[in-house]
Amino acid sequence: MWFQVKEYIRFLCTSNNQHGIHSPFVYQLITKCFYDKTKYPAYFKWKSIQQAYLISSSTFVMKDLGAGSRVFQNNKRKVSAVAKNAGTTYKRAKLLYRLSNYLNIKNALELGTSLGLGSIALGLNEKLKLTTLEACTNTSQFAKDSAESLNLKNIQFVNADFEAFLKTIPSTKKFDLIFVDGNHQKEATLSYFEALLKHVHNDSILIFDDIHWSKGMKEAWLEMIAHPKVKVSIDTFFWGMLFFRREQVKEDFKIRV
Repeated sequence: MWFQVKEYIRFLCTSNNQHGIHSPFVYQLITKCFYDKTKYPAYFKWKSIQQAYLISSSTFVMKDLGAGSRVFQNNKRKVSAVAKNAGTTYKRAKLLYRLSNYLNIKNALELGTSLGLGSIALGLNEKLKLTTLEACTNTSQFAKDSAESLNLKNIQFVNADFEAFLKTIPSTKKFDLIFVDGNHQKEATLSYFEALLKHVHNDSILIFDDIHWSKGMKEAWLEMIAHPKVKVSIDTFFWGMLFFRREQVKEDFKIRV
């Protein structure tokens, strides 16, 4: 916890908004997407699911293959508690939806479905198809039921281990957007990054959640942004975004969203 507090203070002191951004691509992304104030109808649909979660009395047993939880002491979880403490927030869900719209995402992959709040934020963009992975059978089914309640037909829910599933994807398969919200450990994160590089193209965006979650995650982020294939990185504190635009001068940004 103290590591995150210190990291956030450091972030506030070194981050920026659209002012002083000289990259046209990043400037347009910030002004037209990050700071877009439009109240899209999809926001209200997503909010209805979040509200249902927050008042739910349901419980489930979670199979956690990642770094574990700093909030929960055992694997029996209340849906309301997970939604409150570990689920995608309204602010982040809206940004995820806007990103999928602005970047014209057609084919997306998510590692870490959890209750499906991030999945639904993407799936509410009917123009894209999403494949979302979750190792926990109970959690995956819960998320699938929620998506079906909104009649979302563009989300494929896969109950599988990340590494095992990634090995089954043909190397020719490319994704426009990949959202990684799973095992928050340095070694696993870097392993996913290396495996996913073969599935990105010039205009892809690769998003990692909780890059300041621990010292190890911060180290993983610094290694990823130093990779020669990464041309633009954006640190929003809660997410790290990677772009591979070969035409772009290599730059790293810290942006307050």
